[in-house]
Amino acid sequence: MSRNARQRNGATRTRRQARRSSKSGLPPGTLVHLGEVKTARPTITLVEYDGDAIEERTFDSIEASRDYRPTRQTVWLNVYGLQDAAIMSEIGERFGLHPLVLEDIVNTGQRPKVDDYGEYMYLVARAVEVDPETVDISSEQISLVIGRNFVLTFQERRTGLFDPIRQRLRADRSRMRSLGFDYLAYALLDALVDRYFVVLETITDRAEELEDQVLHSASPVLLSRINHFKRETVDLRRAMWPMREVVNQLIRGDTRFFRAETQPYLRDIYDHTVHVIESLDTLRDLIGDMLDVYLTSVSNRLNVEVRILTVITIIFMPATLISGIFGMNFESMPLTDRVNGFWLAIGLMLSVAVTMGAIFWRRNWLGSREP
Repeated sequence: MSRNARQRNGATRTRRQARRSSKSGLPPGTLVHLGEVKTARPTITLVEYDGDAIEERTFDSIEASRDYRPTRQTVWLNVYGLQDAAIMSEIGERFGLHPLVLEDIVNTGQRPKVDDYGEYMYLVARAVEVDPETVDISSEQISLVIGRNFVLTFQERRTGLFDPIRQRLRADRSRMRSLGFDYLAYALLDALVDRYFVVLETITDRAEELEDQVLHSASPVLLSRINHFKRETVDLRRAMWPMREVVNQLIRGDTRFFRAETQPYLRDIYDHTVHVIESLDTLRDLIGDMLDVYLTSVSNRLNVEVRILTVITIIFMPATLISGIFGMNFESMPLTDRVNGFWLAIGLMLSVAVTMGAIFWRRNWLGSREP
């Protein structure tokens, strides 16, 4: 992660801590937005449909929506931007939402969960995205309220995550429009889980490329990238892992919100969630193995360098010994009284060094391969 990115993350954490502290002592259900403001101006979109037709509206303010009355069988209300307490309070009053639900919606650090409030069901999930170049993972909270004949979704910003569902609803003779609100809720959850596969595939491709680089040459830069991958997969696991229990609770629940016809689709999401978690565990193992390969490669390279230095030292030890002997202070020594004595001693040193070097080369002690 770049220095600027770390600074931005640090600033974000500082802002969030300040906002948490500002809520200290307030009664439960107080609407205080916790998290980064990702949309300057909240926007409300409304889709209502039945088997015959579909109608779409966009409201830039809560006042513009007060005169609206639903006319179709299924209503899907979506909110971009969660920082406006007045909008949240108005929606909560219109749909009879508990104050704690509204509090959880505006607190964008929620862990994925599902709560049953009798007349409706509140569900929290995490939508994840990844930068293909830097492999930086971003996560944001998606809140769903599933009631009889309506689905409410709350997003921190526009991501295009649910655009394919809108396209399916707009299609002529769309079968989805006749399947009711529970199928709409299923489709929204399915879009979330499908995004997990896209993120995982991107990270896995980058991890495999990094693995090839680690196998060829280990460097501190690669170690930094491996640690970055490791941190990002931890964040990814934190967002994905609880989804299995969330979907499992939907399957085990009663049929007030999900009919028997929709249950097989929920089980399909559960299978996909298990597949995602297994793929994530495999990715984490791959990153862990890369770290082991890096450390092994560095250790092996160090051993080879130490071995080469040791061999060079051993090659010159006889020469050091011979020169030490001929440097002793004796009046009479062999070869010292001869004209070619110096060159004979140098030749003896070189002969011993070349002989030992040839022996070490044959044993492959001077190369990088194992003997």
